[in-house]
Formats: sequence, C-alpha cells, structure tokens
Amino acid sequence: MKRTQIQLPDWLFAEARKVAESKEISLAELIRRGLEYMIAVTPGAERDHAQWELPGPHALESRDPFKAPEWREQLHTERLRVAEDGASYDSGGGA
Repeated sequence: MKRTQIQLPDWLFAEARKVAESKEISLAELIRRGLEYMIAVTPGAERDHAQWELPGPHALESRDPFKAPEWREQLHTERLRVAEDGASYDSGGGA
C-alpha cells in the first residue's frame, strides 16, 4: 500500500468527514472506496484483468441436496435432531 498526501478544499474535507462518520469508516477508507468506484466506472481505465480468471465449472449433480427424493424428510429429521441436542442449526451459510 502506498502512502500519499492530497489537498482538499475546506468544504470538501468537511463534507467527506461527515460522510465517513455517518458510514462509520475512516476518511482514508472513504477516499479509497471513492477512487475504486471512479476507476470501475471510467471507460478505458487501466486494469490488470490477467490476475483473475473465471473458475471452471463444477459437477453440481453430486452436491445437489434436492436430488434425493427424501430430501424433505432428511431436512426435517436433521432439524429435529439439532433441536433435541440443544445445538444451533447450521444450514451451511454460517452464522
């Protein structure tokens, strides 16, 4: 990360400070986000697209929880087991 200094008119600094406080982020973070946004919406902005590639396809059939005809019963049974154990139910989304 590079460190830099910028000069802002007093009114712009004050307004930016208010926005940062209302969003509960630092002024530096507000400026970073603003610059990222401007680069994203500016046609022809230089970006390094070679760093990221679209991942390949996955075989989803083997992971499809709804493929089994008894999926409703399995889900209900799992929820009952969790309720009896007094544990929290985790549907895989995390909490």
